[in-house]
Amino acid sequence: MDQQPMNPDCTELPCPVETTLNLISGKWKGIILYRLLGGKKRFNELKRMMSHITHRTLTLQLRELERDGIIIRTVFAEVPPRVEYELSPLGLSMQPIIQAMYDWGSRYQHSSPLSEPAPSDQ
Repeated sequence: MDQQPMNPDCTELPCPVETTLNLISGKWKGIILYRLLGGKKRFNELKRMMSHITHRTLTLQLRELERDGIIIRTVFAEVPPRVEYELSPLGLSMQPIIQAMYDWGSRYQHSSPLSEPAPSDQ
């Protein structure tokens, strides 16, 4: 796929950046994608990796990502049923975006005034 130059004065509707953000919007979708970069995961594995997400929210976020073609949900005909989630080829193509977010966040954590210890009172 050819890379197009960015155009901050974008006149396309919606702007490609808006499209991307709509697909990964919300607090958890980016983290779900990051976790799935490590390979297939079952629901409870994802839940354990993101302990602050509720069962309902994880379910809804996974459904939206599946609907948008970003992840693949595979149900195995077993008792009890086993379900695995993995990135689709489209989802895998987002790896550079997720990596850039990881890199930026890591740099921010190490350089932000918020990451420095508060001065002690003397």
